[in-house]
Amino acid sequence: MAKKSWLERNKRKQKTVDKYAALRAELKAKKDYASLTQLPRDASPTRLVNRCRVSGRRHAFLRRFQISRITFRELASSGLIPGVTKASW
Repeated sequence: MAKKSWLERNKRKQKTVDKYAALRAELKAKKDYASLTQLPRDASPTRLVNRCRVSGRRHAFLRRFQISRITFRELASSGLIPGVTKASW
């Protein structure tokens, strides 16, 4: 499990991105990069990190399921993810 501080930091960044999304789009359309640099750093969506919904892990993240590979394997093995079966040939 990731530290609570990392999870809270990511939530704070998401709020900042949402707050400045319209303004960033407007400044980019005008190509006003000087004003764009005056915005907070966390207003950029590239500063967000994909994290597992269950464990908070950031590495080996599967976008389709919004979870990490370790959590995916645990849930798939116990049959909690519909439509996922172990491969065999």
